[in-house]
Amino acid sequence: MASKKPTKSAYGADQISVLEGLEPVRKRPGMYIGSTGPDGLHHLVWEVFDNSRDEAMAGHADTVELVLLPGDKIRVADNGRGIPVDKHKKTGVSALETIMTTLHAGGKFGGDESGYKVSGGLHGVGASVVNALSTYTRAEVHTGGGKYEQEYAIGKRKAAVKKIGKSDMNGTIITFSPDIEIFKEIKFNWNRIEKRVREQAYLVRNMRVRVIDAREADPKTDWNSTYWIADLGMQVPSQTFYFEGGVVSMIKHLNADEQKPVQKKIFYAEKEIDNVDVEIALQYVDDLNSKILSFANTIATPGGGMHLTGFKTALTRLLNNYNKANKVLKDGESFTGDDVLEGLTAVISVKMPEIQFEGQTKDKLGSPEARGAVEKVFGDAFQSYLEENPDDAKSIMNKMVLAYRARKAAKAAKDSILRKGALDGFTLPGKLSDCQTKDADEAEIFIVEGDSAGGTAKQGRDRRTQAILPLRGKPLNVERTRLDRMLGNEEIKSMVIAFGSSIGEMFDLEKARYKKIIIATDADVDGAHIRTLLLTLFYRYFPQFLENGYIYVAQPPLYKIQKGKDLRYAYTDAERDIALVDMGADPAGTIDETPDETEDGEETTSNVADAKKRSGKARVQRYKGLGEMNAEELWETTMDPETRTLKQVTIEDAGEADKIFDTLMGNDVPSRKLFIQTHAKLAEIDI
Repeated sequence: MASKKPTKSAYGADQISVLEGLEPVRKRPGMYIGSTGPDGLHHLVWEVFDNSRDEAMAGHADTVELVLLPGDKIRVADNGRGIPVDKHKKTGVSALETIMTTLHAGGKFGGDESGYKVSGGLHGVGASVVNALSTYTRAEVHTGGGKYEQEYAIGKRKAAVKKIGKSDMNGTIITFSPDIEIFKEIKFNWNRIEKRVREQAYLVRNMRVRVIDAREADPKTDWNSTYWIADLGMQVPSQTFYFEGGVVSMIKHLNADEQKPVQKKIFYAEKEIDNVDVEIALQYVDDLNSKILSFANTIATPGGGMHLTGFKTALTRLLNNYNKANKVLKDGESFTGDDVLEGLTAVISVKMPEIQFEGQTKDKLGSPEARGAVEKVFGDAFQSYLEENPDDAKSIMNKMVLAYRARKAAKAAKDSILRKGALDGFTLPGKLSDCQTKDADEAEIFIVEGDSAGGTAKQGRDRRTQAILPLRGKPLNVERTRLDRMLGNEEIKSMVIAFGSSIGEMFDLEKARYKKIIIATDADVDGAHIRTLLLTLFYRYFPQFLENGYIYVAQPPLYKIQKGKDLRYAYTDAERDIALVDMGADPAGTIDETPDETEDGEETTSNVADAKKRSGKARVQRYKGLGEMNAEELWETTMDPETRTLKQVTIEDAGEADKIFDTLMGNDVPSRKLFIQTHAKLAEIDI
């Protein structure tokens, strides 16, 4: 059969598009801000805030104010030098207009001459992109005794820069309103903004940052009539952050919920080597997990990079040198990287003129000079710290020894499990009803609460792709449990063997037997507790499953509604009421206390008063557990890929997730009590 020749179309200069000004930004916004979802929306805030933060980092400002205004507007003010308003030689218009309407125009490309030796702004795309993606932007500049303004719409100026008065202030105020046609939904997250602003205040010492939520304030207020919104004295949510201690204060904040610090004195070092300013603080606490945050020019680097590699290398070397010199372990024994990280809280921050990031997401520092600088600064300072603080050094060593012994015990426990599996021909747990396929891409495992629900799930499943693993009772809380003890728990041991990926340093994602791990528990308090215990296990010991989107939570219905041959399921009270109205029944029915009957005529033991109602001629059954469904119902509502609803579990903020797990599942009872009291009104309790 002759192949079809490709069609040749005209391709010349006329087919080459040239986008002028800020058109490329509106054409492909994802290239400049990552996405047009919540992350991209908040990226606009960071771009404007970071410009003011850079003024403070360069020593030209000491106060920054970020305000959420009515009408989806953001206002950022600083008392820095003020953007220049005189005419730019190359563009022929004001420098302010050039910066606000031209890509890659700014004061951070000229090195020391610009006054920005170090800048986080080079990581981003600047005010011009914010301007391009906003329906309204206003720049107000106070400089040289004058007050100037210019307004824009979708990146284009409305008029030339004009002087609107005198001023004894210096600084810049940027107000913008994101374009609803670009972002679809404009909803700023107060907690997200507050967290990042707090973080930046730690990283730039002596910078005062005010963040104000004025979205519910009177929209008729003239926000341009005052420099600082805080001076209006409005009764709105606000926070002010100011930390003289810098990253040491950050360590104190991160460890605020920890009861037993291992070190009495927080280690801190700061020094500049070869144009790389290194700042490090750390403290060991009585915990099994580590919290290490790294930054480059105040930009968070969750992917780590050269500065983190230099830190870990120096830390492991120094503690092993101390071990050899003081014979902490037997001859020939040494600590591993995992041993020295257990219980460590650390902040590593580097600032440098030229900065390189790796990858599309730019979350990993690639500048090689950062590694050598961190190793040198931290190595010298931490060695002196250990010598000058012998009590802290001894406490750290005792912590390392516990970690070392636990690692050995855990390895023995893992070897035992794996060896047993090998001797038995890799026998899977007896309670596991495995699926037929060996292709992990289509295989899924349901972790089901109780043998009753497990039996029903086994009957209703698709045997080819769905495996069922029922749990007996509540799994072990692993938040404060070492790996060796955890692997002694039969339920957890069954899961580890079933998953096939091993655990700890032997974990191998490629060997995972399922790419969907589905938690299926009852819709009651016990079910929620079991779900939380399982999520704790995955977060602490199988984080790669979460990072790669393997973990899901099943959403079984709360109600079965039947009127004649019309059968529906409802997942919330609101859905139940809508279904009843749609079926022509009255939602406010009376409780039917007649017990359910099984096929052989026996009464069930379910709480009938809670489980079933009659509303008109419609019958409403309230499910208390998965075991109350028959196999057909469970398949149709919870297991059938065509009709089921699954919630994928992701981690948007690892630091906040770590804190929540530690608070809810750890040993710090006062912190947990405070959390419960604070959020009690938000709880939905099924009584």
